[in-house]
Amino acid sequence: MITRKRWAAGVCALLAALTAGIAFPVAAVAGEPTGGSAPQVDLVLDVSGSMRTADIDGGTRMAAAKRAFNEVLDATPEEVQLGIRTLGANYPGDDRKTGCKDTAQLYPVSTLDRTEAKTAVATLSPTGWTPIGPALLKAADDFATGDGSRRIVLITDGEDTCAPLDPCEVAREISAKGVGLTIDTLGLVPNTKLSRQLSCIAEATGGTYTSVEHTDELTDKVNQLVDRAADPVVTPVATEGTDTCATAPTLKSGLYTDREEFARQRWYRVDVEPGQELRTSVSVAADRAVNPSYGVLLRAVTVHGREIVRGEAAGNGRTDVISTGLRYPKSDSDDEDAPAETVCLQVTHSFSAGSGVKTTPGLPLELTVDVVDGASKASDVASFGLGRGWWLLGALILAGFVAGLLWGWLSRWRVAVWRTN
Repeated sequence: MITRKRWAAGVCALLAALTAGIAFPVAAVAGEPTGGSAPQVDLVLDVSGSMRTADIDGGTRMAAAKRAFNEVLDATPEEVQLGIRTLGANYPGDDRKTGCKDTAQLYPVSTLDRTEAKTAVATLSPTGWTPIGPALLKAADDFATGDGSRRIVLITDGEDTCAPLDPCEVAREISAKGVGLTIDTLGLVPNTKLSRQLSCIAEATGGTYTSVEHTDELTDKVNQLVDRAADPVVTPVATEGTDTCATAPTLKSGLYTDREEFARQRWYRVDVEPGQELRTSVSVAADRAVNPSYGVLLRAVTVHGREIVRGEAAGNGRTDVISTGLRYPKSDSDDEDAPAETVCLQVTHSFSAGSGVKTTPGLPLELTVDVVDGASKASDVASFGLGRGWWLLGALILAGFVAGLLWGWLSRWRVAVWRTN
């Protein structure tokens, strides 16, 4: 009987928790998907000498890449502009300086002519070095201007051979420019060191890393990434916060990216009219090795420094992205000429760089700002953000309480009947 009562109480608690989740208002999406310009994809293929190795489905890595490219070119959506860049395809010599410049645009990022692109791919033969860093720098300039998505898909079987131009640092620099460019990486060899380098490149730009060992896997993954480029996306707007609220940029509703250095803070300003509500969130990503135990703090304060509300979150090293958010409803005013209130947003994080890790550029920061119409009545702005959901929560809690009493009474009655019989 005690067990049944506990079970009933658990059901009631679950109902209450679910109700609370339903009652909390869902933040509006900041920004709209961009689709004015055609999505663009640049396939960057390693054509270095190691691509002669025959360890993929009984054939060479180059043969697997060519077959995958032909199938991908056939399946590329009409709306996607696609290009092909090579690295290590032209210089067969031993001069490192020359070999590290060996990257070329095999097919420009443009409306796809499948026959012409396939013919260009057919001419490739494994040749030289593996200048991943220089190839990524050149690939970032292959795209036409526009607000469509931009994606680089890097396919390689080896690490970069042109250090100190670290491809991971190159990816961070590309991301720091705020051009909305994503780099996805595919490794043709299950090598730990290669995996670490390609993962770092992808993480720096919000891309993905995949290890593939079969031709079909390579084809499927490249097709998936090309198709993903055609999906509508919200393109973040690059901004630059400052060290003080007084000099901070004023932001409208939208999605923004920035960089925040270690042990620093970033300030932004948002104007909130009477009767409006500010909803904002921030995510900070560790795109390099950091020490465990860290946090992020988002504060909304007045221009005079008084804190209005804050959001904070902590991590223990098991995740490399940490996020938090806050809401601030501005009371309505009977004065039609009442001025907007300037709210200062402060972002601070407690990440610390690991030993020997570069601290610049700062960690990538993504800020969502949404200024929406507030509740229709002052009484709707309830504690804990539940708004009108309070009555539903109360009704379900009461129903759960009554159900618990009935369950307990029925359980006792059944036991009494059982004992009597």
